[in-house]
Amino acid sequence: MCMTMQTWFITGVNSGFGRELTEQLLSRGDRVAGTVRREGTVDDLRAKYGDRLWVGHLDVTDLPRIREVVDTAFADLGRIDVVVINAGYGLFGAAEEFTDDQVVHQVTTNLIGSIQTARAALPHLRAQGGGRLIQISSVAGLAAHAGASLYHTSKWGIEGFMEALAQEVAPFGIEVTLVEPGGARTSFSGSSLQLSEPLAAYDGTPAAAVRAFRHTQVPVPGDPVKVAAKVIDSAAHQPAPMRLVLGSDSYQGITAALRNRLAQVEPQQASAAETDADTATQHG
Repeated sequence: MCMTMQTWFITGVNSGFGRELTEQLLSRGDRVAGTVRREGTVDDLRAKYGDRLWVGHLDVTDLPRIREVVDTAFADLGRIDVVVINAGYGLFGAAEEFTDDQVVHQVTTNLIGSIQTARAALPHLRAQGGGRLIQISSVAGLAAHAGASLYHTSKWGIEGFMEALAQEVAPFGIEVTLVEPGGARTSFSGSSLQLSEPLAAYDGTPAAAVRAFRHTQVPVPGDPVKVAAKVIDSAAHQPAPMRLVLGSDSYQGITAALRNRLAQVEPQQASAAETDADTATQHG
C-alpha cells in the first residue's frame, strides 16, 4: 500500500521525543520542518536526508521569533499537515525553592511558548483547509505530586488551552491531540530536567523526594521509540483522539488522579446546589 508523504512541523527536534519523531518520519519518507535551540545539533540528519529536513533556529522563550519561524516554514514548504509542539523541560523542587527567574522561564517555555506556537500555526492551517495540532503534554498535566508544582502549572495550563482550542478550531477542519506520556527513557532526565536549590526546611518532606534526581537515574518504563510511533500513528486517526495516553504508569496515574478528584467533588452535589439562586427570586 502506497503511503502519501506528509509534512510535519516539530519543535525541539535535537533530542528526546522530538528527535525520535523526526528520525521515524524521515525514515518513512515524510518531510519535517524542525526547530532547534542550538545550531548544528541535527547536522547528521541533514546530511542523511537532505532537503526533506528543514531546520529553523528557535528558542521558544523568544516569543516574536516563534511566529517568524512558523511563517517561514509554511512559506518554504507550502502545506504542513501536522504541527507537533514538543519543546520544553521540567523544573522540579518545592515551590518556595525556585527563583523568580526560574518560575518565569518554566512557564514561558512550556506554556506560553506552546500557546504562541499554536497561535502562529493557526492562520496557515485555516488557510489550507485543515490540519492536525499535536501537543506533547504529560501525565503531569492531569495528575499532581509534591516537588513538581511549576512543571504541573505549565502542563495543566496547556491542557486547558488545547482542550478549549480544539472546540474553537473544529469548524476549520483543524483537530487537536494532547499526548500524555508517562516516564520514558529520553534525555528528559538529563539535559531537560532542572532542580531547585534545596532549602533545609523541606528536608524529609514529600517535596524533597525529587532531589534524588541529582544522584540517581530513576527507572522509567516508557520506550521513546514506541511512544513516537504511537504519536505518528495518531495523526492518521479520524477523528483525532483528544488525549493519547502512553505508558502504563501514565494510565495508572491519570485514572487514579481523576477518580480521586471525583471522590472530592461528588459528595458535594447537594451542598453545591445550596448556593443556586431561588427560582422564585429569579423570576419574581
